Amino acid sequence: MKKIRVLVVDDSALMRKMIPYILGSDPEIEVVGTAMDGLFALKKIEVLKPDVITLDINMPRMDGIDTLRHIVEDFGTPAIILSSLTNKDAELTLQALEIGAFDFVTKPQDAVSVHIQEIGVELIEKVKSAFANPQARFKLKKVRPATVKKKTEPLFLRNPADRVLAIGVSTGGPNALSYLLPQIPADFPAAILIVQHMPPGFTKMFAMRLDSTCAIEVKEAADGDIVLPGRALIAPGDYHLKVKRMPQGTIVVLSKSPPVSSHRPSADVLFRSVAAEYGSSATGLIMSGMGSDGAEGIGEIMVQGGLTVAQDERTCVVFGMPKAAIEMNHIGKVLSLDSMAGFLISHFKMEQEACTDASCVQRQA
Repeated sequence: MKKIRVLVVDDSALMRKMIPYILGSDPEIEVVGTAMDGLFALKKIEVLKPDVITLDINMPRMDGIDTLRHIVEDFGTPAIILSSLTNKDAELTLQALEIGAFDFVTKPQDAVSVHIQEIGVELIEKVKSAFANPQARFKLKKVRPATVKKKTEPLFLRNPADRVLAIGVSTGGPNALSYLLPQIPADFPAAILIVQHMPPGFTKMFAMRLDSTCAIEVKEAADGDIVLPGRALIAPGDYHLKVKRMPQGTIVVLSKSPPVSSHRPSADVLFRSVAAEYGSSATGLIMSGMGSDGAEGIGEIMVQGGLTVAQDERTCVVFGMPKAAIEMNHIGKVLSLDSMAGFLISHFKMEQEACTDASCVQRQA
């Protein structure tokens, strides 16, 4: 069986020893070389022709961002970014994902601690996934943000959200959401709740980047946030996101309860919560990602009579999460990423028009 050939690029001598040691523990992976910066890496890519590259962000001479641009443009080899848990690295990592990095893994602060083995499991999994999905099947086009301006009235004057769109997404999600959400107008009649698998600190930076390009408001969710139409709330890293309907409206409830489907935040937790609180007024959307998080939870939305949607294989970076939900027969409609915004806008507009004053009041109560 052909092994997955990996090139490790990192300016830290310790990491150039540790990462090959971790990857080499898997019989399906072979580290064929290491490089201490981008210039050396590009020369070695030509000679070694690796299947996957692990790439440090901060390096001398040529940093990870410039190196990644060359890798994407000249070689097309999937790259996994290794990043530190800092605001600066979070910003650079999001930039790397926009350029074309397959995914990222955060380095532990103490490389010799037990945490190195924890990221080892994640790194091996992502190397294998990058090898199985070397290039995104769907090339995203630049989208023009929705032209309707953000709502400016105070939050307490807005009508409560009687409908909600819950989204679960992982690998490939930052680019997919950066494509989808700018197309949503500010007068979108549903609240949007998102679980994107990211570590603490990254979700806040990601929400800020999205908010700057969207007509709707996008923010990292905080405990007690009000769930409102035209507002997208992203679960913070390491917290589950649930909702609680109250007489005065719906609020966010964050939780540090144990991981579900190996994740915190978990899409399963979000989907189950909106199914319980919103019933048939909930819509679930499961998008690109490894594993099966959300596949079971979205089924509860279907049981309650809500709409369930999955991103199609052609436009996913990794078809794991949508595929798992489809195979469980928990999905009512499969859509390509490029048709998703138009469908969701039409769907919620029709629901809004079909909602009589009496039924809407009853739902909100």
